[in-house]
Amino acid sequence: MASRHGTEFRREAVRLALTSGLTRKQIAADLGVGFSTLNKWVQQDRDKDLMTGPHEDQEKEIIRLRKENRILREEREILKKATVFFASQK
Repeated sequence: MASRHGTEFRREAVRLALTSGLTRKQIAADLGVGFSTLNKWVQQDRDKDLMTGPHEDQEKEIIRLRKENRILREEREILKKATVFFASQK
């Protein structure tokens, strides 16, 4: 199945999702793509970027590490919220 959105559109959508400060649901709605589609693009970009290994250029390495740090912080916040939610279910 052919993709409706080009590589540049996907790249920009991922950039917005990671750096804009808006929720992913809001970004997905603004761009006219599904929430799960946007999440899939972000995950694919994350996997691709994190698996590239060490970089020769220190600036690129710093950017990669900051991105990885931001991702880990987001995941930690999600887990905190899930813990509170499931603790309140008892």
